[in-house]
Amino acid sequence: MADALLHFAEELMSSWWIYLAVWGFAALDGFFPAIPSETLVVTAGVFAASIGTPNLYLLIVVAALGAFVGDHISYLLGRGAGGRMIDRVKPGTKRHAAILWARRALADRGGLVLIVARYIPGGRTAVTLTMGSVRYPLRRFTPYAALAAVSWGLYCSLVGYIGGKAFEDNPLKGVVLGIGLALGVTLIVEVIRHQLRKRRPQPEVEREPELVA
Repeated sequence: MADALLHFAEELMSSWWIYLAVWGFAALDGFFPAIPSETLVVTAGVFAASIGTPNLYLLIVVAALGAFVGDHISYLLGRGAGGRMIDRVKPGTKRHAAILWARRALADRGGLVLIVARYIPGGRTAVTLTMGSVRYPLRRFTPYAALAAVSWGLYCSLVGYIGGKAFEDNPLKGVVLGIGLALGVTLIVEVIRHQLRKRRPQPEVEREPELVA
């Protein structure tokens, strides 16, 4: 079973379709968080190290481009029906908490929060939708989205590559290690954010902040 799975994965990773899949998953993840784009990029990074394909540099570029496009789609959705979509989110849910965090963080740190949100579960979509709904200037949004996309593409690809190098003879173990590393980083970010929030309690923001163009 494991050999058949490994053979299938190697066939997939050796095809040019993997680049299209990475681009599509990274783009869709911008406004549909259920898409496992990070897992796919990490897995592709593992095979880039263990069997030499896909090409690591091309993988980074394609993942970053997909993320960049997805962020802009989410931003445009926010500018359109985003405000109504956000208002309909049920209070007390994780999604509602993510949106409240996005509003506070955007008011405090501006576009830099988009980069941080990459490593917080649900944060990316919440921030991009919120930035669109409050009419954050597109000319300022785009550079931050580019930085966030490049950092994410590098991070996921290299985490997978490290896992693949550690288990060059067994890519499946490399995938487990790579995904474990990615989850570990996410957990560390969440713990730090939780501790900072406990030290500096803030009232919930009930209305959207006004941003100056």
